[in-house]
Amino acid sequence: MAQNSIFRQVLAFLVFLALIAYWTQADYFGFEIIAEIGVFAILAMSLDIIAGYAGLVSLGHAALFGTGAYLLAYFSVVLEWPVWLAMATSTALTGLIALIVGGVVTRVHGIFFIMITLAIGEMGYEFFFQNRTLGGDDGFAGIDRLDLGFIGVDLMDPASFALFVIVMAALIYLLLLRLLASPYGKVLAGLHDNPGRLRALGLPVRAYQTSAFALSGLIAGFAGTLTAQHTLFISPNLLHWTTSGEVLVMIILGGLGTLVGPVIGAATLVLLRHELSEYTQYWGFWMGLFLIAIVLGGRNGILGWLEWGWELASGKTRREALAQAKEADDAAS
Repeated sequence: MAQNSIFRQVLAFLVFLALIAYWTQADYFGFEIIAEIGVFAILAMSLDIIAGYAGLVSLGHAALFGTGAYLLAYFSVVLEWPVWLAMATSTALTGLIALIVGGVVTRVHGIFFIMITLAIGEMGYEFFFQNRTLGGDDGFAGIDRLDLGFIGVDLMDPASFALFVIVMAALIYLLLLRLLASPYGKVLAGLHDNPGRLRALGLPVRAYQTSAFALSGLIAGFAGTLTAQHTLFISPNLLHWTTSGEVLVMIILGGLGTLVGPVIGAATLVLLRHELSEYTQYWGFWMGLFLIAIVLGGRNGILGWLEWGWELASGKTRREALAQAKEADDAAS
């Protein structure tokens, strides 16, 4: 387990390093891809908290993502608040909404949890679709980006904004890594493996599940504020269940319940989508085949395959070291 943990941390470092290396060579289109990867990496990590650790698979997560984006637009454009204040308020309010929703949806489990989160997500989609104050089905434009001019950073520059999003994703990864290594994180892992046993031990299972849902919503709302600033335009499609499904695919593709897996899955899915679409209009078909191959391989996504390869290589290295030591002993005797 310790070796796997170290391997995952090293891999996460290499993934973020690779994104920064890509950033140094990117053009305008590359910066847009990097920003998109960063936003979806944050969103995928937020979903992994409840799906991969707490064992609560949600198809309404996009509603929290879109709510964060729309709240930012409302506070910064309609009320003309500073973007930094709009970001903080939108993130906090989305977390509060997730806390309230989580207190309701955690009363059910399994397929019923999936269906009720799907229903709530579609309610959010319909609300913003019909809300003319926020653009309705036409969407909402005129959103500004965070002003970091006081430290000499212009986020209106695509390169600066892309790097900013990647840094935010890396910071959130580190914070969640620390949290999940704490006793609270161990309880979440136990909820995924055996919630009945934790309940028998006297732990307030629903309270933990609700808090995990609220934390997940808080981070999803923050990702929503970033995507609004990335595109400078938002639409109700952000809240649609298909967005939730896409993020769920990311964490399954990368590795469920691993934290770094969602980052890998987000990068892989976004890059493949853009690259394959240049060669064929049936990119979704080939993407589906790739996902099927990864899942049917019997490992936990791409990360599972990488860990399997690392274990094989490490085992071979250890065997070679033991053989060399034995040969040295034989020669000395």
